[in-house]
Amino acid sequence: MSNDILRVGDIDFSSRLIVGSGKYPDFQTTRDATIASGSKLITVAVRRVNITNPNEENLMDYFKDTDIKLLPNSAGCTTAEDAITLFRMVREATGLNLIKLEVIGDTAKTLYPDVMETLKACEVLAKDGFNIMTYTNDDPIMAKRLEDAGSSAVMPLASPIGSGLGIQNRYNVLFIKEAVNVPVIVDAGIGCASDAAIAMEIGADGILTNTAIAQANNPILMAEAMKHAVLAGRNSFLAGRIAKKPFATASSPTEGLVEFGQK
Repeated sequence: MSNDILRVGDIDFSSRLIVGSGKYPDFQTTRDATIASGSKLITVAVRRVNITNPNEENLMDYFKDTDIKLLPNSAGCTTAEDAITLFRMVREATGLNLIKLEVIGDTAKTLYPDVMETLKACEVLAKDGFNIMTYTNDDPIMAKRLEDAGSSAVMPLASPIGSGLGIQNRYNVLFIKEAVNVPVIVDAGIGCASDAAIAMEIGADGILTNTAIAQANNPILMAEAMKHAVLAGRNSFLAGRIAKKPFATASSPTEGLVEFGQK
């Protein structure tokens, strides 16, 4: 649907798929896969990928001739103070105001977010005027608190970052959708195109995926698959699925059946 727009704060996107920039062999492959995905937004871990130093190879240079926006994220930050300082520096260096906030609590195993530090950072950054997309756990209560703190979108994990396990609790995504009025973008754990389609079919407003594309045997082909999966899942949600029933229902009407062998 050409007019089905994802709005984050005051910015509109024609694609509901967001992609990451990590784990690719080089910036050119990152660009090629992003274009193949149809995404209009790519996340950048500022502590790992250069977008601020013009004297070194810079990812921003690879997207200057496109309409794809860069979304700096605070991957690697473990405190609210770290994330706040990082984003203030990024905005001063690049002018970028749309950000993805993530503050990690468990850096050793799960990469789960520290939701209390995330909330603290969100409150400060919102007062600074940032347009904030916030990575969080799949908890509707925290999602609502983040919305109240000024987050323009909440991004609950489907499963641990990079795990490829897909959505482990579909009901929590539904609960979050009911709890907030900002976009709900399923983030982390998407492993293949069907995972993305399922998330969209149950009502997610968008998908963010990185590892599933970047580490696929054919990243460009997987990027294309993700594009079509998000579109198909969204259209399926908008169309409205049939009700589930415990027994079979004939596809054809039973009235006026022709009785063979009768005159």
